[in-house]
Amino acid sequence: MAKNYKIAVLPGDGIGPEIVGEAVRVLKAIGKKNNIKFDLQEALVGGASIDKYGAPLTDETLKLAKGSDAVLLGAVGGPKWEGLDYSIRPERALLALRKELGLFANLRPAKIYPVLSDASTLKKEIIDGVDIMVIRELTGGLYFGTPKGVTKLPDGTERGVNTMVYTTPEIERIARVAFDVARKRRKKVTSVDKANVLETTELWRKVVIKVHKDYQDIELSHMYVDNCAMQLVRNPKQFDVIVTENTFGDILSDEAAMLTGSIGMLPSASLGGKVGMYEPIHGSAPDIAGTDKANPIATILSVAMMLRFSFDLTKEADDVERAVESVLNKGYRTLDINQPGMKLVGCKGMGEAIIGEL
Repeated sequence: MAKNYKIAVLPGDGIGPEIVGEAVRVLKAIGKKNNIKFDLQEALVGGASIDKYGAPLTDETLKLAKGSDAVLLGAVGGPKWEGLDYSIRPERALLALRKELGLFANLRPAKIYPVLSDASTLKKEIIDGVDIMVIRELTGGLYFGTPKGVTKLPDGTERGVNTMVYTTPEIERIARVAFDVARKRRKKVTSVDKANVLETTELWRKVVIKVHKDYQDIELSHMYVDNCAMQLVRNPKQFDVIVTENTFGDILSDEAAMLTGSIGMLPSASLGGKVGMYEPIHGSAPDIAGTDKANPIATILSVAMMLRFSFDLTKEADDVERAVESVLNKGYRTLDINQPGMKLVGCKGMGEAIIGEL
């Protein structure tokens, strides 16, 4: 009897439908090959949902996500909706999904494929062998803390406020995720904070040190966020697992992404609740939407993370990752990672090549 997994498919905006379309084709190929049934149910989210329903995330879409075994998300947002109030912009759908699904841990790997080392803006000797996992706390900090907002002052000027808030339990649980992940890797965790200036992250460091007592087999170090940003481009090979708070993680994971040569290569997994959410870390790229120029690899690798973390289908996840690497080794490239002498393909062409390897 075939295994059955229910997946909420939320393509989103811009290139979202294109890249998710290729990832879905990969899922179907995996299912057919291994007698696994994926029940794929699609819904609107972000700007597409605003256009049809007036809200970035409807109750029906949230219900679908909560009732699924995993969520596959494309990308949301674009200039079309930037004039809207912050409370109803496309990005609010992401924050709401993370909060409602209890997704407090965002895993963002940054791994160098040897054949793409020349695509990076950094020297080959700096990036060769880089394999970093950035673990970002996802439901606390500046993005969720209160009070927040913009208010008018008596003199006619305005005052903007965002509040960075973390509690001991929030820090403890993300620290445990980091140490557990490190146990399956090279057993090294770098906790990133700004404890010399921000009291919130002084607490962060204190709690991480306390949790580390339960993980004495893991090497723990601490680094200020500004130094970490510098070290990522100076000597990225020193890092194994980086764990940090929401805002710092948002910035550092994008920086780590560019070590690989293209943000279009990197997947992510958001975990913590019963339903994991998987998405590429790049945006909706509206400037190339509909042109078949998008790189679907980050979304396809997000599918591999889904197979691994939500469904415990390790062999199938390995198959997808090997297929991606094999296609790259054969010279297939989308525009963002193209090099002289390579086989330039579009979004669909890259998807077809990967499915062919499977």
